[in-house]
Amino acid sequence: MMTNTAVSDDGDLQALLRLMAWLSPAFPVGSFAYSGGLERAVHDRLVRDSSGLSHWISALIEHGSAWNDAVLLVEAHRADADGPRLAAVAELAEALAGSKERHNETMLLGDAFLSAAAAWPHAIFSMLPAKTAYPVAVGAVAGAHGIAAEKASAAFLHALASQMVSAGIRLGVSGQKDGVAILARLEGLFADVARRAAQSSLDDLGAATVQADIASLRHETQSTRLFRS
Repeated sequence: MMTNTAVSDDGDLQALLRLMAWLSPAFPVGSFAYSGGLERAVHDRLVRDSSGLSHWISALIEHGSAWNDAVLLVEAHRADADGPRLAAVAELAEALAGSKERHNETMLLGDAFLSAAAAWPHAIFSMLPAKTAYPVAVGAVAGAHGIAAEKASAAFLHALASQMVSAGIRLGVSGQKDGVAILARLEGLFADVARRAAQSSLDDLGAATVQADIASLRHETQSTRLFRS
């Protein structure tokens, strides 16, 4: 006979497996093509080595666009099957994209995520706008599948940081071993920010990473580049 504990364990395992699939580098969203302005920051020597890369990532997660993404993810998670609330947070997320490339990145990643995640059918897909920003898409789908907001946001932040580490390696400011060390060092930050985001409201939106925003804007006119943002 299956106990309540066993049922709970099975649910946690299923949530873990789905998060691993949805936020894996192998999930076909195309995140490898974006650096979120990091390429310009490296070009302008704002980020020169693995230490600088670590500080860049932690600043975005604590005080920048990644924090806002976590708040938006949680709001979409809470919206559940409330269509108007989902539409409102989707509209807000799109409006908060601070540059053309940032807008393209979050909207194209969101579109690709929803297309691939449809392999796990759910009514939530018909409730979301046709074009949905990436964190809103992840939050809504995670919530619809009963995955806790804190776990979803932690996994989302880890995936975002992993992508930036990968970009940093390709841009030559970090090696693979140093990249892994960055993820290990920031593990506590991912957990702390995920906990804060899970208790947040839209009133907590806000960013103070001006250099990162400028780098994203300057990347639009960079002539030679590896990344789309």
